[in-house]
Amino acid sequence: MKILLLNPNTSADVTDLLCAAGQRAATPGTELVPCTAPRGVPYIATRAEAQIGGAIALEMLAGAHRSVDAAVIAAFGDPGLLGARELFDIPVVGMAEAAMLTACMLGRRFAIVTFASALGPWYQDCVALHGLEGRCAGVRTLDGAFRSIADVQAEKESLLVELANRAVAEDAADVVILSGAPLAGLAGKVQDRIPVPLVDPIAAAVRQAETLVALAPRKASAGTFRRPGAKSTHGLPEALARRIEHRELPVNGAENEDPRHAHL
Repeated sequence: MKILLLNPNTSADVTDLLCAAGQRAATPGTELVPCTAPRGVPYIATRAEAQIGGAIALEMLAGAHRSVDAAVIAAFGDPGLLGARELFDIPVVGMAEAAMLTACMLGRRFAIVTFASALGPWYQDCVALHGLEGRCAGVRTLDGAFRSIADVQAEKESLLVELANRAVAEDAADVVILSGAPLAGLAGKVQDRIPVPLVDPIAAAVRQAETLVALAPRKASAGTFRRPGAKSTHGLPEALARRIEHRELPVNGAENEDPRHAHL
């Protein structure tokens, strides 16, 4: 099984971190295929940046979807997720949705803990998008700057553990999600320092993608996530234009090039 690990941020170091954590969680025989956004911002932190990242995620998927079995949008706010599910036939999993739904199976209410205050409003929107406000005990964020996005989990580890413990004690959280792509793998390192289950979003997303592939759900021909009808485009990247216009190449065509080397 091949799962596209699609990072809509431009930080290749974070992609490597996500891939390592996700591969540890994957079952034997599953290959994660990493792909980093060719343009955009180092890490998405605002609603505007999420809109940009979501559009880039669709472009990346258009160039890779026929060479993988499923895809994970590896940014916690799930930029582009609903559009991707509408446009492509493979299972597309959002890191935030997978983490929150996993948390709902471990306790009544979950807290989201992250490393930057700028992320708070976007994460609140993400909770609402997925209809989980009633299960969310709150979103807690650290204040202050950090030195490097790739090293933020090591730099802020103690503060994040303290913040998670406050969410348990003060917000009555049954589960804590350590959120944000740069925190991939942190849950396993600090689980014994927080008295409730922790969820690593990339681990949850990879496992959920594997489950959906195994379940082989039928492709929607009705409902709101059926593929839209063909429409003309102007100025879009060729792979995305082909998908929207319903003029895909044969299976052995260029659209199937390895997503690690795609020109997007």
